[in-house]
Amino acid sequence: MDMPTTQTRATADRPLDGQVAIVTGSTSGIGLGIARAFAAGGASVVINGIADQREIDRLCSECEGLGHSAVYDGANLMDPVQASGLVSNTLDRFGRVDILVNNAGIQHVSPIEEFPVDKWDAIIALNLSATFHTIRAALPGMKARGRGRIINVASAHALVASPFKSAYVAAKHGVLGLTKTVGLEAAREGVTCNAICPGYVWTPLVEKQIDDTAKARGISREEVIENVLLAAQPSKKFATVEELGALAVFLASDMGASINGTALSVDGGWVAQ
Repeated sequence: MDMPTTQTRATADRPLDGQVAIVTGSTSGIGLGIARAFAAGGASVVINGIADQREIDRLCSECEGLGHSAVYDGANLMDPVQASGLVSNTLDRFGRVDILVNNAGIQHVSPIEEFPVDKWDAIIALNLSATFHTIRAALPGMKARGRGRIINVASAHALVASPFKSAYVAAKHGVLGLTKTVGLEAAREGVTCNAICPGYVWTPLVEKQIDDTAKARGISREEVIENVLLAAQPSKKFATVEELGALAVFLASDMGASINGTALSVDGGWVAQ
């Protein structure tokens, strides 16, 4: 295994050389885009999420080909013990965690009076509480080393609300509040904590949502994109996982040292309205 060393020097092309990164929810979509970007930036990457073994092996091989080591940890982040264990397992394997990206999340849409309690509990557990548990486990080591980067993938819904998404909006607002608090607490220890707040991002999940919505409403794909998904996004363009990956790399690099406790919107102007 290609173990990173503290002597490895970051370069402009590989600004994360020698660092170890955990990216939750990274077997697809935004998380995978960030994991790939970190690997290309020179980091060893711990991938976490749901996929079959063949896909896990493929993703690890792909990321390892870009950077140093790439390993998988199947921790169920809805379980506080497993969420903390994701960090402790990484410490056992690599000796440290330099970068923690909390990206895993789920969604459910329903009027609040009909919102299933189990869906509320699950969304809060994965989107918010898991973020607390992983940060709580990773922060002491970061403080002791005098450097660390925590990046929480929140949402435009950390800043504005939409109807029928009570649990998701509540969780993402909570993530942003947690981000600010951790940023303040760790600021003098060389650790930063920031939230990336995407609008709609082009992922396989969104592409499927387009087809499903078009079928359900009896309208075209173009109408779903323009009038449903991107109705609140002035650019009328989806963000890409590559854009989010590049931003995450910048925040994780030395150049991101003075960005702390803040929300960075990647939403085509959504929250500017």
